[in-house]
Amino acid sequence: MKTFAENIINYYKQLQLEEDLGNDIQQINPYQNNPLIEKTVKKFYTKYFNDNRKRQLIIGINPGRLGVGVTGIPFTDTKRLEEDCGIKIPNIKSHEPSSIFVYQMIEKYGGAEKFYQDFYVNSVCPVGFIRKNKKENWVNCNYYDFDWLFEKLENFIVTQLKEQIAFGIDRSTCFVLGKKNAKYLERINAKEKLFDKIIVFNHPRYIVQYKSKQSDFFC
Repeated sequence: MKTFAENIINYYKQLQLEEDLGNDIQQINPYQNNPLIEKTVKKFYTKYFNDNRKRQLIIGINPGRLGVGVTGIPFTDTKRLEEDCGIKIPNIKSHEPSSIFVYQMIEKYGGAEKFYQDFYVNSVCPVGFIRKNKKENWVNCNYYDFDWLFEKLENFIVTQLKEQIAFGIDRSTCFVLGKKNAKYLERINAKEKLFDKIIVFNHPRYIVQYKSKQSDFFC
C-alpha cells in the first residue's frame, strides 16, 4: 500500500491540463519540467505525509505565482518553507501574503508536524492561471473569473478532486478558503457528493489584506 506521500508525489508528476484556453490565458503548472520543485515536493511530503493517516482537506482556489508557483507547496512561500518546515530552496526567495496567515494558523495549531498529520492542503483547481488584461499585462486569474473558463475546467476539477480524495481524505468535512470559491465547490459537491459537509472560511489573502489587525481572531 502506497503512503500518502507517495500518492501525492506521483500525482504531481502526472498533473497536466490539456484543455485549450486560448491565447489570453496561460496556465501555471509548476510541477512539470521543474526538477527543483520536484525535489522540494518530494522532501516536503516525505517529511510530513510518509504514512497512511486519514486527513481532512483544506482547499483554496488555484495556485498563485509566488506560493505554489515557486515552491510547489500550497500556501507556502520560500520564507515559510525554510523557517517553519526546515526546507530551503537555494538561491530563490518568494513572499506570498496568504502564506503569512496560513503559517500563523499552523503555529497556533501546534506547528507544521502536528498540522500536516491532520490536514492536507490544496486547491479546487490544482493548476493556476494568468490572463492578459486590457493593457497587455499578465495578471493572476482564478478558475471562476469567467463562466466559460469554469465550464471548460469543471470536468478536470472533478477528476482531480476524486484522485486526491483517494489518497486518504476524510470526506466527512471539507474546509474551503474563500466565499466565492465555496460557491463553486458547493455546486460541484451537489452533483458529485464528494463531501458530507463543507465549512467556509475567509480566504487568507482577504484576511491579510483587509483584516490584518484581527488575524489572531481568524486563526
